[in-house]
Amino acid sequence: MAFHEVRFPVKLSFGSVGGPERRTEVVALANGFEERNTPWAEARRRYDAGVSLRSLDDIGELIAFFEARQGQLHAFRWKDWTDYKSCAPSATPVYTDQVIGTGDGVRTGFQLTKAYASGGYVQVRRIVKPVAGTVRVGLQGDELAEAVHYAVDGASGLITFASPPAVGETVTAGFEFDVPVRFDTEAIQVSVASFQAGEVPNVPVVEVRL
Repeated sequence: MAFHEVRFPVKLSFGSVGGPERRTEVVALANGFEERNTPWAEARRRYDAGVSLRSLDDIGELIAFFEARQGQLHAFRWKDWTDYKSCAPSATPVYTDQVIGTGDGVRTGFQLTKAYASGGYVQVRRIVKPVAGTVRVGLQGDELAEAVHYAVDGASGLITFASPPAVGETVTAGFEFDVPVRFDTEAIQVSVASFQAGEVPNVPVVEVRL
């Protein structure tokens, strides 16, 4: 099992359906109240690429990608068209989008993260597959230069500074990112006749933890 640093063809993922899922254990008590708990610290995302296939050429490209990943064996990158930026979907990422840490004068490594806030509550998501060339980093309100002040690990989402940020300095970042996924099926089944009649195959993919 390995991770292939290749992205599922974006023209095939555009139009797919899916999004985050949560696992919550709900226990109904005798008095009518409930106890709820979750074993997951972060959501897991699922998608179906089948709905975006429009031609037999698309099917051929899908099968080639599926074979190269050996089905479920190797994970890969996936662009979630509804959530792939550190900012709003209609905006362009800037270096002040997300606060990813605070300097302590010693630490040089900071993980890219994205915060989801609503009603005074915040859920922080680790970003482990940033898109090359899109990451912008700031320190205490000033933008820094990649390869001069910091380096980006595109395989893990770790930002490493050449010199540790001083105590209390705010580290910010803006970026685009992919979701690490694998196929969630052992087979791609397509009927040429039914496909041309408007039916599409089921091509589920699921997020993997890295």
